[in-house]
Amino acid sequence: RNYQSRDQLISLTSEIRKLRSDILICVDQEGGRVQRFLKGFTRLPPAMAYSQYDQYLQQEVALESGWLMASELLACGVDLCLGPVLDIDHGRTDIVGNRAFGHSHEQVVKLASAWIDGVHDAGMSVVIKHFPGHGNVDDDSHLSLPVDQRSLELIEQTDLQTFKAIIARGGVEAVMPAHILFPAVDEAPVGFSSKWLQHILRGRLGYDGLIMSDCLSMEGAAAVGGYSGRAQAALEAGCDLLIVCDRQGVLNVLNDLEPLKLKGPGPSRLMPGRYPDWEQLVSSSRYQDIQQLLINGVYHS
Repeated sequence: RNYQSRDQLISLTSEIRKLRSDILICVDQEGGRVQRFLKGFTRLPPAMAYSQYDQYLQQEVALESGWLMASELLACGVDLCLGPVLDIDHGRTDIVGNRAFGHSHEQVVKLASAWIDGVHDAGMSVVIKHFPGHGNVDDDSHLSLPVDQRSLELIEQTDLQTFKAIIARGGVEAVMPAHILFPAVDEAPVGFSSKWLQHILRGRLGYDGLIMSDCLSMEGAAAVGGYSGRAQAALEAGCDLLIVCDRQGVLNVLNDLEPLKLKGPGPSRLMPGRYPDWEQLVSSSRYQDIQQLLINGVYHS
């Protein structure tokens, strides 16, 4: 909504940092249909496309694409891409679809791990989502609250495996929980559930990094109440960072919850970020090599 051109973005992020140096500037820049900055940026493939490359190139292209995406954003003063998606595509919902790295646990872990390594190599943190998995529901949490009737045991045997494996691998700075209700596990949606965030994510999976809410402006969050109620419920459940994507919602949260002091790990747990010069970036051999890999591969936007 605030993007016009690359030069305008650089100017905007610079002005924001003059006001608050500790602000986190984030965007969804996964690739495919979820890439918010298009004009002036490399058109990235959807995550599923990496599996269509030659088997010996899949991980290299995923890694280098992660590096490319992160480097372009950092060069424009953007701190975080809210990704990668660790959902498994079960063929149930378009909201996941080709945003997933694969149709199996093994494929998702292999390619998401490579993508994460590339993002880290650029100096950017990662936000793995949508914990514990969004691929087994029909509804879109942007529009309603999806309900998954599976037991925790069944979830652990399928979707949760990808999060467990990536967290165990180390180097995950933030986790984003899904706006999904699993009534067999808890009566609260995941992002507002201390059972999911404290007992399962931090307890069973041993995760000790940041927990970042999914957008509290989504209809999947509306069942918890108004903006202030959503924010407070997310904080009490264990979220360290909150996303609110519309101005009035932001004002409501700031005005009503100003006295709250977060006790969890703060944004300082994120990588400090390296902000390259755009012209130096695009003239580098690494940048040009990944451009050729994308052009010569099987995927075309």
